[in-house]
Amino acid sequence: MTVHEQFERRLLKNYVIGSTAAVLGVGGVFLFTTLRFSAKEIFVLCGILVSSCIIMFLLEYLFFRMHTSVFRTYFSKKQPALQLAEKAYFHAHHFPIRTVKRILGPHLFGLSIPAVCLTASAIYFEYLTLPYYYIYLASLGAILVAGMHAIIEFFLTTKAVQPVLRNIQEKTLKDHGVILSLATSRHISIQRKIQWSTLFIGTFPLLLFALANQVRLYQLSSPVNGSYWSWAFFVLLIGISFAIFGAFLLFKDIQQPMNELQAGMYEVRTGNSNAKVDDLYSDEFSKLIKGFNHMARAIQSREHENKQLLESFFATMAATLDARDPYTAGHSLRVADYAMKIGQMAGLPFQQLLQLRKAALLHDIGKIGIPDIVLLKEEKLTPEEFEQIKKHPVIGADILAQVQPFDAMKPLLPGVRYHHERYDGKGYPEQLAGEDIPVFGRIIAVADAYDAMTSDRPYRKGMTHEKALVILEDGKGTQWDPYLTQLFIDEMKLKSIS
Repeated sequence: MTVHEQFERRLLKNYVIGSTAAVLGVGGVFLFTTLRFSAKEIFVLCGILVSSCIIMFLLEYLFFRMHTSVFRTYFSKKQPALQLAEKAYFHAHHFPIRTVKRILGPHLFGLSIPAVCLTASAIYFEYLTLPYYYIYLASLGAILVAGMHAIIEFFLTTKAVQPVLRNIQEKTLKDHGVILSLATSRHISIQRKIQWSTLFIGTFPLLLFALANQVRLYQLSSPVNGSYWSWAFFVLLIGISFAIFGAFLLFKDIQQPMNELQAGMYEVRTGNSNAKVDDLYSDEFSKLIKGFNHMARAIQSREHENKQLLESFFATMAATLDARDPYTAGHSLRVADYAMKIGQMAGLPFQQLLQLRKAALLHDIGKIGIPDIVLLKEEKLTPEEFEQIKKHPVIGADILAQVQPFDAMKPLLPGVRYHHERYDGKGYPEQLAGEDIPVFGRIIAVADAYDAMTSDRPYRKGMTHEKALVILEDGKGTQWDPYLTQLFIDEMKLKSIS
């Protein structure tokens, strides 16, 4: 049996049991315990009830088939279109509301109108010895019973429709790679659920008793004075008001922890792993909040571990590259330190500084793709060999672009790709000029040049600190960004003085 067939059977079973209990149970008990009838009148009333129920069931079944047609269309397709899947999914979410509308619409009127007509005819032809006033009271009772039945069917249908929702979600994910979710504007408000259910649960017995009492009083030979009705109306009003206010308080009591949990989830979703919800509750929400806080702590711990792993990855990659050429050992770490100094003096935000450090650590990662015979050559490079060396920024950016998640690598790519561009546009790989060169590229260019000039090589000894700063001073505005270069020069001079 398919999920859809099981769903329809369960709904029909719930409906038949609920309708029978509401109409023949509550309605019948209300009718036959409140009034006294002869055997003939009982037979007539039973006939009216059964006939009205048959009409109600037939009318209800027609509307039920109409409301479930979307599901039959969806489940008849081997691979339903995404639009049909979305339609069936949202229809399933709102099916409990449609159930309520069926009960308060075709269900109620399909029962009440035939019953009123048949009862009025029976009174007219003297098969029943009842005042017509009782038909009015019975109609009010039918509305009460239908309302209570609708609330019960709403919650039963909400449970019954869940396998259908799960099946549609899983099938849509498999067929189209889309995770279906209910839009916020389409949510069924929990406030409405609580208020309406509490209203009917709280006032149903009270109003039903009032109707039964009205019938009893009508049978008394002595008239009921106006003060009684004032009292009765006042009691009913107090009961209804209490039910409404109680539903409001109940919702507010549930709403507060829900809002706090939603706020906490929003914090986690926006990247705040320190999110925490205060546990101030002594009911089941306490367990939910403890679970949320435990989850948030686990995410925070996992995020810390991931950051450590990522930092370790960058440092390991940089060390691996430096180990390939023992004469440049520590170059990447030193360039990262110098770049951070420049970034701090330039006023870069903290998050950008972290990204700058990672980019600086990996700025020469593309040299992995350069043959040893070229990379480790101690003599002067030929023009062809230098052209190979010039490829390393592009190779490095291409390597990092393959690392997942790409969003974590994307901010680092400009620094790796453009750290050999010149401010005057004579650099490589794209001959960018001025501030067209990304800021990470301009910063790393200064840091890389300074460390290259002050580090020893097998074919030369490193320059002095002072000479390297003079060369940087001379190259401002041509080879390097003048503003960033001057910041670095000032900082290094200040450091040497101190």
